[in-house]
Amino acid sequence: MPVEFKLPDLGEGIHEGEIIEVLVHIGDRVEDGQTVLIVETDKATAEVPSPVTGIVKEIRVKSGQTVRVGEVLIVFIKEGEGEEGAKAPLHITPQEKRETPPLEEKGKKAESLAGKTEEASIKTEAAKAPARPLEGPVPAAPSTRRLAREFGIDINQVKPSGPGGRVTPEDVRAYAEGARRPEAKEALPEAEAKKPPAPPEAAALPQFDQIGPVERIPLRSVRRTIAKHLAVAWSQIPHVTHADVADLTELEAFRRKHKQQVAARGGALTLTVFAMKAAAAALKKFPRFNSSLDMESEEIIIKHYHNIGFAVDTERGLLVSVVRDVDCKSIFDLAIELKALAEKTRQGKATKDDMSGGTFTITNIGSIGGTGFSPIINYPEVAIMGMAQARFQPVVVGDEKKHEIVPRLMMPLNITIDHRVLDGAEAARFLNMIIEGLENPENLLMMS
Repeated sequence: MPVEFKLPDLGEGIHEGEIIEVLVHIGDRVEDGQTVLIVETDKATAEVPSPVTGIVKEIRVKSGQTVRVGEVLIVFIKEGEGEEGAKAPLHITPQEKRETPPLEEKGKKAESLAGKTEEASIKTEAAKAPARPLEGPVPAAPSTRRLAREFGIDINQVKPSGPGGRVTPEDVRAYAEGARRPEAKEALPEAEAKKPPAPPEAAALPQFDQIGPVERIPLRSVRRTIAKHLAVAWSQIPHVTHADVADLTELEAFRRKHKQQVAARGGALTLTVFAMKAAAAALKKFPRFNSSLDMESEEIIIKHYHNIGFAVDTERGLLVSVVRDVDCKSIFDLAIELKALAEKTRQGKATKDDMSGGTFTITNIGSIGGTGFSPIINYPEVAIMGMAQARFQPVVVGDEKKHEIVPRLMMPLNITIDHRVLDGAEAARFLNMIIEGLENPENLLMMS
């Protein structure tokens, strides 16, 4: 019987992806867990494994095609079923052969997209667990467990709706919203009324090709996701930006003194590393900067973990990778992790875990230039800090009676806030604490 392999539930609010490469042909024999497709989502590029051992009967997608969750990608004939499966020759290209994992790694390879192919995992758990067990781990995908942790929910308390007592992402969200079932939202007109109004539709574009030559470039994958995400953030969040400058003269001397030591351990001692450490300390003192706003329940969700995202300039667009538990890590540890994660992101190898779960974001355009900018908040966060280029400038030091003009390394900083949650005075105090840490390297090392 043919097996229709569909794009699984990718979790993290991802509903579609772009086919980057099809690695098999009709008639090829594949192993369970062998990579058959490469798919790019807004989070990362991932390898998609075959759910069965058998023969490729149909391929319903092609490179460059956008597919949605639940859409059939490939049809297989399981090995040993039917004449076609019994007689088909072994046909594996050199590239596929390299990517076919050894038996002991099949489990890892099968988790390359959404922790595990949802369709395969649901079948397996349905067979193994006809009902939710009273004791032991609750059946749930890794992405669902991560979502529960982000909401601060004990997943054992969530009522499951999936096969075999499996907890789904919708179950977790419903529990977080206080609903008995995900579909209960439809019976709550008051909750629907609390939702922010949809932004007005844009007017139709002029016929540019009637004016002169044009070129149309498809808005795909990461760029399309960025466009949608920023449109939501800008339309839903009232942005306010507070700006200031930090004197990095002492910090730069400290950085230069220790950068070779850090480089020897595989890290890069950049200004972003210090800013991340200072921000983590400020987030602890000002916890509402580490929150999200739930308009449906009219609640501010304070997060008691400090995962800081940092913007990475890549060929695919500006992506945000996340360093977890920044408050628990040293400057040296952050320098090593940040460099490795930035390289991984630029190469398109970052995973969903690498690019999700952030609570606050830092974006640094200093290496490119500029005296300041106003970044858009990374929804559903409530604040983002921007760093511009540090330059030596003439600065007056001393008091009105005795002072002098000296060159100091000054860096513009700004903090953009969600004015529904935070006020300008809070933004100023928050940024003042970060500046204090950056201007005093020894104190910065003591921040936690």
